[in-house]
Amino acid sequence: MTEPLAAKQCTACRVGDAPLKGDALQKFYGQLEEGWDMVDEHHLKKRYTFENFRQALDFTNRVGEMAEEQGHHPTITLTWGRVDVKVWTHKVDGLTESDFIFAAKTDRVLKG
Repeated sequence: MTEPLAAKQCTACRVGDAPLKGDALQKFYGQLEEGWDMVDEHHLKKRYTFENFRQALDFTNRVGEMAEEQGHHPTITLTWGRVDVKVWTHKVDGLTESDFIFAAKTDRVLKG
């Protein structure tokens, strides 16, 4: 059995590394919880909903702390009762394993 994505650590890539494509993307995408969308094999996005602004803000702050620990930083959009998370690896202008790890860790943050 393979290690769950959320248990792994994000790793730095280098300029010139190739983004994942095709079957490699599908392998990781299939390991994510429901709600994640893969857009044009370029980025992942998910909307999280909350009962109020405070809960959304608390989640945003926890995801931000996790992002700092992982050295992998998403685009986070916070509004009343909603947080949108979008992640991809800028250095390769696409998706790497670390993006899927980050997505799985974000779902784990939600569960507390």
